[in-house]
Amino acid sequence: MDDTPLLQGLHVVDLASFIAGPAAATVLGDFGADVVKVEPPRVGDTYRAFSRMPPNPRVEGVNYAWQLDNRNKRSIELNLKSPGARPVLEALVRWADVLVTNFPPPVRARLGVEYEDLAPLNGRLIYADITGFGETGPDAHLPGFDATAYWARTGLMDLTRQGDAPPAINVSGAGDHSTAVTLFAGIMTALYRREKTGRGARVTASLIAEGAWAAGVWLQAVLVGARNPRPVDRLHPPNALANTYRTADNRWLLLAFVNEDKQVPLFLRAIGHSEAAEDPRFKDSASRHVHSADIVALLDQAFARRPLAEWRTLLDSAGLTYGVVQTLEESAADPQLKANGVLVPIESDGAAPHLTIDSPVRLDQERKVPPRPAPDLGEHTEDVLGELGFDAAAIEELRAAEAIPPPR
Repeated sequence: MDDTPLLQGLHVVDLASFIAGPAAATVLGDFGADVVKVEPPRVGDTYRAFSRMPPNPRVEGVNYAWQLDNRNKRSIELNLKSPGARPVLEALVRWADVLVTNFPPPVRARLGVEYEDLAPLNGRLIYADITGFGETGPDAHLPGFDATAYWARTGLMDLTRQGDAPPAINVSGAGDHSTAVTLFAGIMTALYRREKTGRGARVTASLIAEGAWAAGVWLQAVLVGARNPRPVDRLHPPNALANTYRTADNRWLLLAFVNEDKQVPLFLRAIGHSEAAEDPRFKDSASRHVHSADIVALLDQAFARRPLAEWRTLLDSAGLTYGVVQTLEESAADPQLKANGVLVPIESDGAAPHLTIDSPVRLDQERKVPPRPAPDLGEHTEDVLGELGFDAAAIEELRAAEAIPPPR
């Protein structure tokens, strides 16, 4: 295996904010790309403040969210609203292989960072753009977050409702992170196209498209005229063997029997109800569907008699498929995550080590860059400007034009 990271030498300009766009740039950085994050002076990317906003947990001295989605980057402060910043932006575009943005279309136009504005400066540029609601249509101009565009707009949120109960709020960043991987895939596809054609391209992804893809199994059913599936009622599910059950120590298990005809007799024998295999209600999938409420009542009683540890032993010994509903604390200590390198240590300068979550794309033949601390705001401004050819006098002119802030 070559020790050189796969994307070493690839230059990335991260103009994006908050989660989805920056996270896509982070995956590029994980594979060795040189990522320069461009942030508004003094305030920076507003995502820097996310971990301080209720109800997010607070850890003194650790900006956990910023670390997760902005590791392995360099940060410069640049006021894109200032005309004096244009030479720096254009120098960055000429330097870049990839530029990532998530400005809404009206803001892109106002700042002069549309694809049509920047592509003439660099014919090999991969311009990667994330929006909330896509590039066209009546709502293209709206700001979008994963909660609104991914979760609420696409039907995913509605599918969590039980009867008249309110819908569930999604986990922060769930749609953003999946959309980030999609944008990363698009960027890599465009880079492959560039290898074949020598030309750059525009890559787009949107939270609404990602949400529709995530809801795809049920959304596709509706598209062909099927009845809109409703959230599963745990007490009257379509399949009692693909349902959740509470154990004696107040833990939850999810049964996931795919090959029911083979697994049901094994399961009934394992829980001490082998006689139920002869019960007409358990005869086949059609009967089990009709009598699912009766089966749930039986299984509720059975699962309530033993703690989780006993159920795990019993189900494992029978070779049955199930999942434990783990807490976040359990997932953070899960040996399976650690064994597969999902949780990796952050390189730090003498500070106590922290674990972070690796991006999910892997190549066995390529190594990733060890996670380094995410940058402080503007930490690399003068270094990057120097690399772009701005000398000390030019940097002072940028400060005078309020394109970059004065030194701290």
